[in-house]
Parts: sequence; C-alpha cells; structure tokens
Amino acid sequence: MDKITETKPTSHLRPEVTRRAAMHCLAVELGEIAKLAWPMVLTQVGQIAMMSTDLALIGRISAEALAAAALAGRFYLISFAFGAGLLSAIAPMAARAFGANNLAAVRGALRMGLWAAMILSFPILAVALRAEQILLALGQAPDVARLAQQYLFGLGFCAAPALSFLAIRSFMGAVNRPQPVLWITLSATPLNALLVYMLAYGKLGLPRLELLGAGLATTLVNCSMFLAGLWFAARRRPFRDYHVLAHLWRFDWRTMRQLIAIGVPISMASWIESGLFWATSILAGLISTSALAAHQIAVQIAAILFMIYVGVGTAAAVRVGYAAGRNDIAGAKQAYLAAMLIGIVIAASLTLALIAARFEIVELFLGRSAGSAATISLAAELLVVGATLFITDAVQCIAAGGLRGLKDSRMPLLFAIIGWWLIGFSLSYWLGLKVCLGAPGIWIGLSTGTTIYAALLVLRFRNLTSRAH
Repeated sequence: MDKITETKPTSHLRPEVTRRAAMHCLAVELGEIAKLAWPMVLTQVGQIAMMSTDLALIGRISAEALAAAALAGRFYLISFAFGAGLLSAIAPMAARAFGANNLAAVRGALRMGLWAAMILSFPILAVALRAEQILLALGQAPDVARLAQQYLFGLGFCAAPALSFLAIRSFMGAVNRPQPVLWITLSATPLNALLVYMLAYGKLGLPRLELLGAGLATTLVNCSMFLAGLWFAARRRPFRDYHVLAHLWRFDWRTMRQLIAIGVPISMASWIESGLFWATSILAGLISTSALAAHQIAVQIAAILFMIYVGVGTAAAVRVGYAAGRNDIAGAKQAYLAAMLIGIVIAASLTLALIAARFEIVELFLGRSAGSAATISLAAELLVVGATLFITDAVQCIAAGGLRGLKDSRMPLLFAIIGWWLIGFSLSYWLGLKVCLGAPGIWIGLSTGTTIYAALLVLRFRNLTSRAH
C-alpha cells in the first residue's frame, strides 16, 4: 500500500515527464545526427562538384557531347550502383559492431568490403568497354553512342579505386569519424576540374582528348582519393587502432556472407533506381535529342540533390545501427525521426531555391546560345514538374538508411520494384510516349513512383519498430 501511494504522484506526472524526456532525447539526437551528417553531406557536395564540373566543361564542347556524357554516366551507374549498394552494407554492419564494442567485426567489415570492391570492378569495366554496342542495340543515335563510348573508355577504369574509397568512407562514418573523407574530397575537387580542363581541351601541351580526357581525369582523381583514404585508415588515429590492413589477404567467408545478405538487396534496389533513370533516358532519346539533353540535365540535378540526401541517409543508418547494436529500439526511432526532420528541411529548402533559379542553373550546363534556348526552356520546365520527386527522394533515402540500420533490406527491394517500375516507369512510358506529353510526362511518372516508394519505406520502418517495441 505504501508503495502504491508513493507512486501515485509520479504516475500523475509521468506523461509530462515522458514528453520532456522524449523532447530532450530528440534534441540530443538531432545534434548527434547533424554532427555526423554534415561532413557526410559536404563530402557528397564535393562529389557533386566533381560531377557537375565534368558536365559543365563537357557542355562547352557541344550539346551533343553533353547528352552523350550524361547518357554514358547513367549507363555506367547501372553497373556501378550494384557495387556501391553492396558496399553500403559496410556502414550499418560496422556501426552495429561499433555499438556492441566489437572492433574485430568493424575491421572485418572493411576488409571484406575492399575484397568486394576489387572483385566487382572487373565486370563493371567489361560492361563499360562494350557500351557503344549496347547503346546501339537500344536504339540510340550512332553519334551519341560513339561519344558515350569515348567517355567510358576513360571512366571505366575508375570502378576499382572509387568502390574501394567508398568502402573506406563507410568504415570511417561507422566509427563516427567521417572528417578525413571530407578533407580528401574537398582537396580532390579542384584537382579534378584542373585535370578535366587540361585533358579534355588539350592545355599545357597535352593532347585534346575531349570526352576520353574527361573520363580519364576522373579515374586519375579517384585513384588519388583511394590512396589518401587508405593512408588515413592505416596510419592516422583513431583508425590505425583497428589495424585495417592486418591480414588483408585473409578471406572471411562469414563476414562476406553477411555483407552479401544485407548488401545484395540494397544493390538490387540501387540497380533498379539507376536502371529506371537510364530507361527513362532511353524514352527521352526516342522523343528527340533536345528532350534527351533536357532530361539528362534534370536527372543530373536530381542526382546532385540525391547525393546530398545520401549523407543524411548514411548518418541515419549509422545512428540507427548504433541503437540496434545495443538493443535500444526507442533510440533507433529517435535517430530515424531526427534524420527525417533534418532531411525534409534540407530537401524543401533546396527545392524552393532550385525552382526559383531554374533557368540560371540549367544555363550552367549549356551556356547561353540561340541553339540551346529550347533545351533550356524544357529542362527548366522539368525541374518544376520534378519538385515533388526532389522532396520525396530525400524521404526514401533516409527511410532506406534507417531500415539498413535495422538490417532490413529485402522488403525495400520489393517496394522499389513496385514503386519505381510497376508504377513509375509504366506511367512515364504511357504519359511520355502514348499520351504524348513528352519529357514532362516522363517526369510525372518518376515523381509518382518515387512518392509511392518513399511512403512504403516509411510504413515499413514504423511497422518494424512498433513490432519490436
């Protein structure tokens, strides 16, 4: 009786105390997510700057060269996305091990990631070297296919260093030290611009290689980024405490199976997404060369925004993974909510700025000329049509990151098939080619599919955490 009497006042105050505690926990988690996410986001911005510099410099060669390079980039990403998706499993795996204070498992995740990066680079290169034949078989114009192949002759060899650097980046983020990757990326950005300019335009006595030179410059920069990242991981604290290069030649089948089990569904979902945007590029190419160029500019801008969201999504995967590693479901939900709030604010702000400055942004890719006026106008229209996609893309990216932190990657794959292909691509094809809305119809389909996919992922996370609770 005394115990019950003593607890009555506490019980009476419990809802208010619980709300205060929840708000405090959310505020703390917002700070932790922001602290982890900002270098990841800026790293993605550095990657964006390199990609955009490539396209801006190539666009000065010709609109046809820009369309070919963008098409080649989407083609390359189809195979590269599979490897990147597989390696994205390193972050939640290492984060859960870090949360459980299992340093050997953290090291093992990186080691098998480096093995996977090397193995996957060979088929990616093989596909890149046969791009022209594949593009011709898909009905693309011979000149565009030829120029795309020139770009991929230089870019194809980028796979091994780029994937290996991605593995190192995932490891550093998982142990809550993403800053070195940011420094490396920011240092590489001006180097990339200089090399692309020199090799593409033949400056300082170098031959004018145009698209081949632009691709080769990107490969050389990614090699330097990987070597710098490996030096940090092996020689600088706190990374050297993990002894990441110790017994690097040993193949750990158990860790590799776990990496495959988590990463392959992520890879397939990434493949589905990359394949969707490339397939819609094929649809745009069937409409006209101007529609293809405008579509590729809009896709590139969507990719730029997506890469920013990836930084927040990776932070969500890491923080949710930390909580899951210590069996803290409430902490996982707080991390997910904090990441979602940050991501939506960023997405809404960027989307409004993009719409306001859409013509100026498009002109960065094509410049100002009488021949590009129609393409600029169409690309600006696509950015307005795609405004919904730019926001829901952030939601799906962060929701997918939260699910990766819970080691759930199979259901998101099914959702990707439903949202992006069964609904999104079908609608893009019907509106773009059958209803004859052209490129805007394609983007209505893309926006619809992405919104449905994002909603399914959010419902999945809520279901899993409610069930566990």
